[in-house]
Amino acid sequence: MLREPLILGGAAAGMGLFLSPLMRRRRFWQAMVTPLASIIGSGFLVLGPILNDSLGIWSPAAMALLALVAYLFGAAIRFNIREGGGRTTRSGKALEAAAGWTLAFSYVISVAYYLNLLGSFAVRLTPFDDPLYARSVTTAVFLVILAVGWTRGFSALEGLEKYSVSLNLSAILGLLIGLGLFFGETVAATGPVVTPASVGPWAALTLFFGLIVTVQGFETSRYLGDEYEAGLRIRSMRAAQIVSTLIYLVYVTLLVLCFAPGESDLSETAIIGLTQNVSPVLPIVLTAAALAAQFSASVADTTGAGGLVEERSKGKVGNRLAYAALVGAGIALTWTADVFSIIAYASRAFALYYAVEAVIAALSARRKGKPVAIGFFALAVLGLAIAILGRPVE
Repeated sequence: MLREPLILGGAAAGMGLFLSPLMRRRRFWQAMVTPLASIIGSGFLVLGPILNDSLGIWSPAAMALLALVAYLFGAAIRFNIREGGGRTTRSGKALEAAAGWTLAFSYVISVAYYLNLLGSFAVRLTPFDDPLYARSVTTAVFLVILAVGWTRGFSALEGLEKYSVSLNLSAILGLLIGLGLFFGETVAATGPVVTPASVGPWAALTLFFGLIVTVQGFETSRYLGDEYEAGLRIRSMRAAQIVSTLIYLVYVTLLVLCFAPGESDLSETAIIGLTQNVSPVLPIVLTAAALAAQFSASVADTTGAGGLVEERSKGKVGNRLAYAALVGAGIALTWTADVFSIIAYASRAFALYYAVEAVIAALSARRKGKPVAIGFFALAVLGLAIAILGRPVE
């Protein structure tokens, strides 16, 4: 059967390309890969099955709308990069401080999200596939991160990111190849699967609000000023959002046309059950990518949170104390909430951060007499609505 060689060959080719000196030397790719990896690093693991279970054939439209909302929030952040945010006025500085604290808080929840996914995928293909063991793995990794950050810092782990990003993108390439081949066979045999939505408009909207975190990550370009000039960060963030949107749309469309809801129990690892029908190698490839990507993302966000807290507290709260607080909060979330609830909490936290960024952009645009100010104010209202109304998958 040609499916397995094509999946593995495509993933291997992708890995070779992403790790090649040609790609690693390109400044645009270097600036783009951080937001791109953040956007699709964990979202593709959970988003497809969630949308398919609730919205069926309407999932690609919902995915397009979700990506559009994220792109508009990204436009506000790109405006702030270009215009320097609100650092020139007292109110602007206060909003910048609020944005920093809000993002630090969002990172606390996102790390819990990443590591709970890691725990679930770590046990998924073992005899210990149980929430108790998954949470135990998550707790252990939290403690490892705390120990490393407290004693040595994360410099020893900085080289991990380029490999985890390459593995993740390669796994996605293999997944899309496998789904494409499976879709062709499914259509030839029985025709595409067409399933109506199973929830009403209001439930769909609040679920949609609770999934913003799955397209989050583009804001990392805002904080790469020490490495890349503003124009490059703006262009690479825009490109990362466009590329991730195309990947998500192809992925979600193929998934909903190949699988009816209920073919696998809806859980954070549902993609493993579904892809077992496509190829026996895909669950292994996806699990390896999930473990590497979630660990790398959690280290990056832990570092980011520690840096933001130290900066915003003017050194009164050091990195190590921030790491300890983050780990304590993350372990508490791990044992008191399920992954879907953590996804909704993270979505609401990031929506609040995006609302603050939109307000900064709106005030800056209004001072300069730019008509786009009204659009940024509308985005701020949308961000607040998402933060209030977003709900978890039930």
